[in-house]
Order: sequence, then C-alpha cells, then structure tokens
Amino acid sequence: MQNKTQRMTRPIHMTGQDLTGMVQLRPTDIGKYAIVPGPKERLDNLVKKMENPIKNFTFMEYNMYTGTYQGIKITGVNGGRFSADTAITTELLCSAKAQNMIRIGSCGALSDEINIGDIVVVDGAVRGDGVTPYYVNQDFKTVTDKKLTDMVFEIAGKTGHKVHRGKVWTTDAILRETDEYVNGAIDQGAIAVDMVSSVFLTLCQLYEIPATVILAVSDNIITGEMGFLSPNYYMAESSLVTIALNLVKKLEGK
Repeated sequence: MQNKTQRMTRPIHMTGQDLTGMVQLRPTDIGKYAIVPGPKERLDNLVKKMENPIKNFTFMEYNMYTGTYQGIKITGVNGGRFSADTAITTELLCSAKAQNMIRIGSCGALSDEINIGDIVVVDGAVRGDGVTPYYVNQDFKTVTDKKLTDMVFEIAGKTGHKVHRGKVWTTDAILRETDEYVNGAIDQGAIAVDMVSSVFLTLCQLYEIPATVILAVSDNIITGEMGFLSPNYYMAESSLVTIALNLVKKLEGK
C-alpha cells in the first residue's frame, strides 16, 4: 500500500498566545513597562531595585518578575542572548500586551570613534538575523519608537558615559563577523553589532508596542579591541538598568 502524504492543515502550530497560556501569564500580571535584559545576571540587578517583586514564571532558562519601582508597576525578564530565544520571550511579552518595552544589552562597535564602555542608543536595525525573515519581507524597516528613543538618549547623556545614536546590525553568527558582512552592514548605516535587537524591535513593531534599545559597548570590530572584561564595559552595563528606570520615571512624569 502506498503511504499517504501527510500535510499540516492548521495555519500555525503554536502562537504567542499559546505560550502565554502555557506559562499562565495574563495582561493583568505584568507592568505597564517591560525592561528586557539579556542574561539572568542583568535581570537580577533589575529585580534588586524592584519593590515587592513577584515571579511570574520560570520557563526553560527564562524568569519573569513583576514589581514596582517608586510606585510604578514594571516587569523584567531575561529576554535572551540570541535571535531565536529573543523571539520567544518577545512574543510572550507582546501577547501579554506589554505597553512599553525597553531592551538593555551589549554590542560591538563598528566605528573607531566608539570606545569600550560607551553607550549606543538604537534608532533602527539592519536585519542580518535568521528569525525576522519568517515575520516580514526584506523591505521592512525595523526602527525604535522615536519618543522613547529621544527620551532615553537625553537620559543616557547625563550618565557621564559617551553616548552614540544610530543603527545596530543584528547577526546570528558571532564567529563570522567577516569584513564582507561587517562592511556591508556599515554601508547600510550600522554603527554597532549585536545578536538581538532586530528581532526584538521587529516583533514590537508588528504588535504595535513602543520599544527602544540601549546597549553598552563591549568590543570594537574595527580596531579589534576586546573589552568583555574591561571595567569600563561593566560600568556602562550597570548604568543601563538605571537609565531604563529613569526612562520609566520620566514617562510617568516623576
């Protein structure tokens, strides 16, 4: 007997709403503002600044907490280090109807005028990741929310760190940042490179949720400098939580 060809008949196997149901996350559970660091260590620093944090869920390696900061309800989640896991956590937040999203992360500089420990405020993304082509076509323009980004740029400028503003190139292949790809990203206006921002921002745009991204510079692709263990980098990284919280306060008129 000849085997019958099997074909999927449902339009999609799993949605963001399915995920929020799995972790039992409701819109009433999360804050008006979602702050999204990459690794758990940055999330821990954020949670320490929350008043009465409550864990919303632990899912695989991801943890979400909701509490208040100076009376303002906020949510924090370690949103992933790479494009694929960032898509999962961002879908969770978007499906739970977060109202504003702030990503804090790290990046490599694509200019010899940007130093280890500087801060990059992102205007938009050059999409070199493998996730967003499943969501949008190649002509889609991935950008941050202008209001949030203008405000965070002003706040970051008061920290004592040198602050830059521009596009970030997102790639999945950290060990293939070759001259061909790097120079191609620079030609498209990128001043920094990371592994997350294009996915985070694209999904937020599709869900029509205002979002912005702040990055601490850990290395420089142009000069070859590696600053992953540099005190300047760690100081900038620790400032990102404060910048994000000050943005929340400013949005609330405090």
